[in-house]
Amino acid sequence: MCGIVGYVGPRPVTELLLDGLRRLEYRGYDSSGIAVMTDGTMRISRAVGRIAQLAEQVEPTQCRATIGIGHTRWATHGRPSEENAHPHLGGTGEVVLVHNGVIENYRDLKAKLQAKGFVFQSETDTEVIAHLIAEQLHAAQAETKKATGPEQIRDALLEVIRRSVAQLRGTYGLLVMFRDWPDTLFAARLGSPLVIGIGAKEHFVASDGSALAGKTDKIVYLADHQFAAITNESLDVHHREDGVINHDVHALNWDVTDVELSGYDHYMLKEIHEQPESVANTMRGRLSEEEGTAVFGGLNLSPKDLRDVKRIVLTACGTSWHSALVGEYLFEELAHIPVEVEYASELRYRNPPMSDDTLVFAITQSGETADTLAALREMKRKGHPTLAICNVVGSTIAKEADGGVYLHAGPEIGVASTKAYTSQCAALAMLALYFGRLRHLSYSDGRKMIDQLRQLPSKIEQALQADQHVKQIAKRYSDCGNFLYLGRHFNFPTALEGALKLKEISYIHAEGYPAAEMKHGPIALVDERTPSVFVMPRGFIYDKVMSNLEEIKARGGPVIAIAEEGDDRVGQIADDVVFIPQVDEWLQPIVSVIPLQLLAYHIAVLRGCDVDKPRNLAKSVTVE
Repeated sequence: MCGIVGYVGPRPVTELLLDGLRRLEYRGYDSSGIAVMTDGTMRISRAVGRIAQLAEQVEPTQCRATIGIGHTRWATHGRPSEENAHPHLGGTGEVVLVHNGVIENYRDLKAKLQAKGFVFQSETDTEVIAHLIAEQLHAAQAETKKATGPEQIRDALLEVIRRSVAQLRGTYGLLVMFRDWPDTLFAARLGSPLVIGIGAKEHFVASDGSALAGKTDKIVYLADHQFAAITNESLDVHHREDGVINHDVHALNWDVTDVELSGYDHYMLKEIHEQPESVANTMRGRLSEEEGTAVFGGLNLSPKDLRDVKRIVLTACGTSWHSALVGEYLFEELAHIPVEVEYASELRYRNPPMSDDTLVFAITQSGETADTLAALREMKRKGHPTLAICNVVGSTIAKEADGGVYLHAGPEIGVASTKAYTSQCAALAMLALYFGRLRHLSYSDGRKMIDQLRQLPSKIEQALQADQHVKQIAKRYSDCGNFLYLGRHFNFPTALEGALKLKEISYIHAEGYPAAEMKHGPIALVDERTPSVFVMPRGFIYDKVMSNLEEIKARGGPVIAIAEEGDDRVGQIADDVVFIPQVDEWLQPIVSVIPLQLLAYHIAVLRGCDVDKPRNLAKSVTVE
């Protein structure tokens, strides 16, 4: 979500940096800053809020600079503030840097640096990196003084950075300047993207190619464990183990007007395919193997307060309500806490009896949903502790809740929510783990669950490989007027969400049910023109769902099954099968929903619907 930009060349750098940061605004941020080198001095400007507020703080002297770095920050460690905004200084000002990513061991490193006399000005994990580099720079002073030419100096400084990041555990995309070497930018990457744009005696750096569109058509992608020294005329790339490497130059063929689509036909498709990354972002920095639990910095309730909770109410609307249903299964299964899921539009008026030991979670992508906000305010008025699960930093619900969890899934532009849903489910899974560890789950249970959570992004990536197969299935059913979606246990909410996606963007009538409820009425709808989509990865209730499937086939209804890899049995009965990778049952909703999103998308495209802007719908529902 954070953004990085940098430039070195003949042009005034300030406006280039500000323009690059504006290009990255879609990623979401709460503060920003730039650092430039002019007259041998580091000059830093930082601001909370929009880029326009940062631009107002830029000094005239900064406008003469021709080398600089910039950053948009989405708060993770420390509140949004000028002190926590990037860039950050290291030592006594010898180093300045910007950083994307999360440093998991920053607390231990910070304590060691403080013991050595380093003074911290912020609450961030990033400042630790700046001081580490300063420390290594001090240790290498003799080495840098012996360097006889620019290349030797650059190699020595790259070694300083290499030794520093070797102490980090986590992810980083770094852009660094040294006060005493004012003609060079240094970059490093592990797990957080960085691209370098090549111009005429100038170079650009960014965390996303969108910031470079229109400025250059040649870029270099830094890979993990690579470092770069960048001047106006040279680019040297090193690998942590292999030393200097030859870098490949790629063409940047993005048009400024549509760059945010990143080559996808629609934002919805782009966001479906972003889910390995968005789920990883939601989990980043929140899983502690050392403690065998999830870690949340913004709940603002003590472990004792949370142990005293006897009941949880999850309130939401639309897709977020479906993720709340997943949360109900997760909390009750893993934490043994009774959970009730409430439509926010109903909760605000129902005035249900609620005991003092009830905790309320409001779940929302935008943080501005009117019904959810009203339900939150009503619960706060009654004195209940309220927490938000939200994707937009600084939104109303995020501000008014007592605490909460940011999804960090990145902006969702398509109206039909996809990656926010899976991130909500991932956040709820981590919360259920956290509450479970406060109660009865053992350390070994927690470690096993963390291992399973860490595999989620790769499992989602595998599920996405069914895209073309799902597209062929969509062609066979795109002219049908009704669909049924069926699942049980953890995957009953998945069935509801799959039906909603199809309704939202293709305008086909679809309904989701627990599979066992078919014989209590909905089976009357089954005919040869009404496909039934069964969500049925293996689990303890698999045989029961198979019996429900056979009931549909016995009545001539076509069946599309979402099944687990290696399930030969379902393929003998269902008309079409989409296979997904195996995961434990409590994580199945996050993986099994992927083919349902793709199915809805491809059917909508085949029917000529406006996928990203479906009729009558808005991304953020701010009216009752």
